[in-house]
Amino acid sequence: MGPWLDSVTLWLTANPQWLAAAIFILACAECLAIVGLIVPGTVLLFAVSVMAGSGALPLGQALLMGLLGGLLGDVVSYLLGRRFHQNIRRLPGLRHHPEWISGAESYFQRYGIASLLVGRFIGPLRPMLPMVAGMFDMPSPRFIAVSILAAAGWTVAYILPGWATGAAIRLPLPEGFWPQAGVVAASVAIMLGLSINSTLRHHRNATLMIGGLSLALVGAVFIGYPYLKEFDEGLMALVQENRSSTLDAVTVMVTRLGDFTTQVFAGTVLTLLLLACRQWRHGVFVGATLLCTALVNTAGKWFFARIRPDVLHEPLTTFSMPSGHSSASFAFFLTLAVLAGCRQPPRMRLTWFLLASLPAASIALSRVYLGVHWPTDILAGALLATGVCALSVTLTQHRQKLETLPLRIWWLIVPALVALLGFFALRQLPDAILRYAY
Repeated sequence: MGPWLDSVTLWLTANPQWLAAAIFILACAECLAIVGLIVPGTVLLFAVSVMAGSGALPLGQALLMGLLGGLLGDVVSYLLGRRFHQNIRRLPGLRHHPEWISGAESYFQRYGIASLLVGRFIGPLRPMLPMVAGMFDMPSPRFIAVSILAAAGWTVAYILPGWATGAAIRLPLPEGFWPQAGVVAASVAIMLGLSINSTLRHHRNATLMIGGLSLALVGAVFIGYPYLKEFDEGLMALVQENRSSTLDAVTVMVTRLGDFTTQVFAGTVLTLLLLACRQWRHGVFVGATLLCTALVNTAGKWFFARIRPDVLHEPLTTFSMPSGHSSASFAFFLTLAVLAGCRQPPRMRLTWFLLASLPAASIALSRVYLGVHWPTDILAGALLATGVCALSVTLTQHRQKLETLPLRIWWLIVPALVALLGFFALRQLPDAILRYAY
């Protein structure tokens, strides 16, 4: 694949006007039934995203092309399933590899709508699940709604890292940026690797270990942030260099999801709904996790008293480390992931955590984009929430594991939280945009 990949990247380097089309086509191929199993779309998509981030394509356009391409692949796969149903097994590719569709079929039958969200991030399942949904005559409006949500998260997770890498290579960054970025990335990667390995191997104290590692890294960030100055300033300069009015509006809506008022209402509604449905242990777990995260975050912020970046026209007066938006959003979405993953296999639980991390990371990164937090601020907030959540799970399940929430309760929780978060995201939006305008 090396020479072929080199030839594609060389051609796109000489013809950068085709980068947007290349991202669209690759995203479509990666999500298209059968094709996505054959074409190395993930590698190509990362390489093309790096080229786009080098100045050839704005981030907004790259994400839009990835989203539209992924949606097209989903829709085509879905329509194939609706058109041929079980006869699709006779196609040449599937005739010789029946396991491609049988695995996706059993996964869809077991998890239903959730399989389209979770399976989006599992390579062999991603291109096949939309076709299977069509085979089982999943209603079109429901499929499109779930596909849009899944495609949005997938696009950010698969395109943003490559684009950011290309942008970082292009811009002149402080001399110590890359060594410091390497230390941060290696530390987080080691923690994630140990956490994933212990979960997959069913280690008895896996959750306790994850909590301990997370809080140990929080301590390391608190102690070491003065030595990560080039990392903070370089990443902040990189983000501010690529701001645009369109992204400003979107980012302000995202950041409002992590506001104190929003998180208080969301956490209260979630806790009360669980208690009202007589899910006592689940409700206590959610309430205790969110409350402890808020208290520890506030104590840390006042203890370290770190000043915010000087980006806003009217700088905020409160201290910045750890980021309250980051810790609150990660605590909230990780608790939802714990509830969704109760009694699930390890791989399913990990996938729920991945999905929960996407909106939480979006809220956290919006604070860096708007210039109100340093990158190490949001890192500390995310690690703090992860540590508190893991320790809370350990204590809650010390004697007995949490039971799986009935589906009827999820039909109460999800619409209520979506409506609540949407209301706060759109409330007073024009004033918020003016406040964060650069």
